[in-house]
Amino acid sequence: MFESFIVPEELKPSDPRFGVGPSLVPESYIQSLLETGKSVLGNSHRKPAVKNLCKEIQEGLTKYFNLPNGYEVCLTNGGATFLFDMMGLGLVEKSSVHFTCGEFSTKWYKSHKMIPWINAEQRSVEFGEGINPEVVSGHDMICCTLNETSTGVMLNNLPTNKPEDVLLAIDATSGAGQIPVDMSLVDVYFFSPQKVFASEGGFAVCILSPAAIARAEKVWNTERYIPEIMSFKQLIDNSRKNQTYNTPSVSTLFLLNEQVKKMNQLGEETVVKMAKEKADHIYNWAMAKPYLNCYIQDEKFRSLSVATIDLDDKYVAADLTKVLRAQNVVLDIDSYRKLGRNQFRISLFHNITLEDVKKLTTIIDLAIESIK
Repeated sequence: MFESFIVPEELKPSDPRFGVGPSLVPESYIQSLLETGKSVLGNSHRKPAVKNLCKEIQEGLTKYFNLPNGYEVCLTNGGATFLFDMMGLGLVEKSSVHFTCGEFSTKWYKSHKMIPWINAEQRSVEFGEGINPEVVSGHDMICCTLNETSTGVMLNNLPTNKPEDVLLAIDATSGAGQIPVDMSLVDVYFFSPQKVFASEGGFAVCILSPAAIARAEKVWNTERYIPEIMSFKQLIDNSRKNQTYNTPSVSTLFLLNEQVKKMNQLGEETVVKMAKEKADHIYNWAMAKPYLNCYIQDEKFRSLSVATIDLDDKYVAADLTKVLRAQNVVLDIDSYRKLGRNQFRISLFHNITLEDVKKLTTIIDLAIESIK
């Protein structure tokens, strides 16, 4: 359908990477890594070069999120999905309740549902709708997703009436750093760094409140079987030493630290403001064009980090994304594969500029309006 469309030179974005993960890693970070030479890569993660890197990440995230006293930043291999199972085994006492609205929040629920000695309950809405977590009697952990990567739905409210013996856990993978949260209300806040924090996958940050740390110790001291690789005791103990339990990807740590430093230069308030400017542009654009529509109908649930925009069925989004990829102008704005919608899914992560977002929307308009 768009085979003859050529993107004008003046509209080409400064970087073609608009995907929601892995995200845009600035080339300057790669250059900085090269300049470390032999001093970081290839060093033991039990030695100062890498431990100091971990410490800098932990201190940087503590500052960025303005964490309350007693909260600890833990670092682990395996990614956020790995933590789904790890939390079920090591933090849930008897029962967890899951508020689901897409592929990844549902995956978290299913991981707990498979553990025979805990009860997992699901409170769900249709994909494309939003749902905020609530206290549900009989459950000692509330599980919710800050930003549903598959659909572009974000949370906008957290419970303030949570009992002390109930933990609130948030998968913040594609929203951490860009969707604001009152961390004093949260006990477990975790994310993979390959989204807003511009690093690589297979790794996770897990921020724990004093209550979550106490719960981890309590569960560990029961007779429950917990593999060492999934032990919160190991996670906490090693993180307190500024290291990971098993060998990490040092380049992942380095890239994460570069992004944390960059975002701390601005501060969370400014980063969120920049995100809102990009989100406003995308959603206003979609509402102004007769061939586009915001997939998330309820405005308050529209994400500040992942925008999903439906396209009129007269045009095939996949055909356009294929042409744009072939020209290396715009990469990875396809709809989430399991969603099966004729739509664009566009990253608004921090390293993507407002100017490039505006160029992207102009390119899409030009392509669609060129079809007779």
